Amino acid sequence: MVQVKLLPTPEQALALEATLRACNRAATYASQVAFARGLKDRNGLQKALYADLKATFGLSAQPVVRAVKKVVDAYATLKASLQAGSLGSPASKRYRRAVGTPIAFRPDAAQPFDDRCLSWQYDARTVSIWTVDRRMKGIRFACSPDQLKTLVAHRRGESDLVQRGTKWFLIATCDIPEPEVFEPADWIGVDRGIVNLATTSDGINYQGRRLGRYRRWQARKRAELQQKQTRSATRRLARRAQKEKHHATHVNHRISREIVFVAQRTGRGIAVEALGGIRERVRLRRDQRGTLSSWPFHQLGQHLAYKAKRAGVPFLEVDARHTSQRCPRCGHTERANRPTRDHFRCRRCGLVGPADVVAGVNVRDRARSAWVLVTAPAPSP
Repeated sequence: MVQVKLLPTPEQALALEATLRACNRAATYASQVAFARGLKDRNGLQKALYADLKATFGLSAQPVVRAVKKVVDAYATLKASLQAGSLGSPASKRYRRAVGTPIAFRPDAAQPFDDRCLSWQYDARTVSIWTVDRRMKGIRFACSPDQLKTLVAHRRGESDLVQRGTKWFLIATCDIPEPEVFEPADWIGVDRGIVNLATTSDGINYQGRRLGRYRRWQARKRAELQQKQTRSATRRLARRAQKEKHHATHVNHRISREIVFVAQRTGRGIAVEALGGIRERVRLRRDQRGTLSSWPFHQLGQHLAYKAKRAGVPFLEVDARHTSQRCPRCGHTERANRPTRDHFRCRRCGLVGPADVVAGVNVRDRARSAWVLVTAPAPSP
């Protein structure tokens, strides 16, 4: 995906807003009909509503097709969520509300446009887009040179029109081929934690104290709002939760981008601990449970994995057991090797160092061994 910012004139912005609202009203109406008649297949729903949507909502042929597809896709997503148990058991309130009412679309929900409704003029950095008023030509957009290069080379299929407050964006689908993974000269071991979000085997430390202070401050504000028990407080709680989530995601993006850049520049792979099931394996004090449950361990690993894949950097997950208790020099493993959270001292050979850096080195060493096994040729029969 590539996101570009539109720079419409006031007249163009009014036309875009009217178009977005008309398309979402049409989609909500189509959803109500699909729910009442049990029409969840695209051909059947389009046949039943095509003429009605064109006449009632002022849409041309292709926007009607996109609105119907949006409805069908929404019900397919809902079905998958129900089957996966994401909305609870069939007896839960969320489940019953989801299956008991038709899907509704916000007036400003994103609307997909294909190449029949939207065309790009890359040299002029403008787009031409269908609206309920007329086809608007010459709407300027802004993006970086790298984004423009990606759009020209790899844009395929639909682009979503998105409104955020008074700002307008187009999110274009790009089919970017994955680069071939190179043979690593060595590995960067990454140890993830709470006090230090990430520590590499090179000794680079990404501290989590600032993010921890931010989250504790958000928790105090949430507690204050929860005590009020008003509708306004509930809305503000939801906004705070989203803001906190976006902040943590931004931090993880920044950390993973820097680690992948170093790995790509030095021709090395990236290795992390496999932390699946950590909540079941680790016993914590009550005051630590909320921190562990809300900390974005998994998200940081996901960001590292997909950014490494996009850059052609090898990526491995290795066994996480005793990485902070094992001496990387002599191999001695003992809990007493880590007398405090921050310090490591081997009881056998006397190696001393920061505990998180030692863990990163152990992760790196395990990746070296694992990569040999992964790339070893299969034995002949």
